[in-house]
Amino acid sequence: MRIRRCITLLSTVCTALAVAVPAAATPASASPASTDGPDHRAGGTLRAHEGGTASGTTPQPLAGVAGMDVSSHQGNVNWAAAWRAGARFAVVKATEGTSYRNPKYGQQYGGSYNAGMIRGAYHFAIPSSSSGAAQANFFVDNGGGWKADGRTLPPALDIEYNPYGATCYGLSQAAMTAWIRDFSATVHARTGRYPMIYTSTNWWRLCTGNTPSFGIKHPLWIARYATSPHPLPSGWPTQTIWQYSDRGRFPGDQNVFNGSVADLRKLATG
Repeated sequence: MRIRRCITLLSTVCTALAVAVPAAATPASASPASTDGPDHRAGGTLRAHEGGTASGTTPQPLAGVAGMDVSSHQGNVNWAAAWRAGARFAVVKATEGTSYRNPKYGQQYGGSYNAGMIRGAYHFAIPSSSSGAAQANFFVDNGGGWKADGRTLPPALDIEYNPYGATCYGLSQAAMTAWIRDFSATVHARTGRYPMIYTSTNWWRLCTGNTPSFGIKHPLWIARYATSPHPLPSGWPTQTIWQYSDRGRFPGDQNVFNGSVADLRKLATG
């Protein structure tokens, strides 16, 4: 009897404790993305902040080499069809923050290469969640590497409007510039290449103070859904790649490389 009473008493106490003690809250610094969580594509925030050309198929600019960028939103891409439609390069989302990995990365990164394209990888930055170095290491460890095979573009940093809140992720212009520099230095140390930077001119002005300090070493992948990529951020006299629309003849976003196929191979070779 005494044993049964003790068991009953312990059960009552444990139940009361379970009700009284709430579950631990998720820390504010935790990354908002996970391996099966939100997936933000390059330019996913652009129309909401800057508008752009009207909906419908946007014609490709006449000059340059046609290409595309994709994320898990496109699923398993028919790369042979994209090649036949004229795409000659692709940039594939690999990671976001320090926890999200594109589950379609293998099919997209390998598939574009097997179709004959020059391809590269990009990282969607969340500067409020962790350091530039931490995100660069996560990126390189999960698809953001580089090799001098003439078919691999330099790793790319996608730095744009915050899909989770404050436009500049709560960072000052000086802090944002330092974050990008930290990411860049880590990618360079790990791969031997400075990352290509994907951004819009308006965001760059707002969140970095239009710093010109990245223009010399970092190819510019500019996002602008208009009839021209200009004006460009300070420090870059011209763009390397222009993402000119989020819809068109290729799956994903529509891009054009500023040069010839031979120039594109030189960029890939380094």
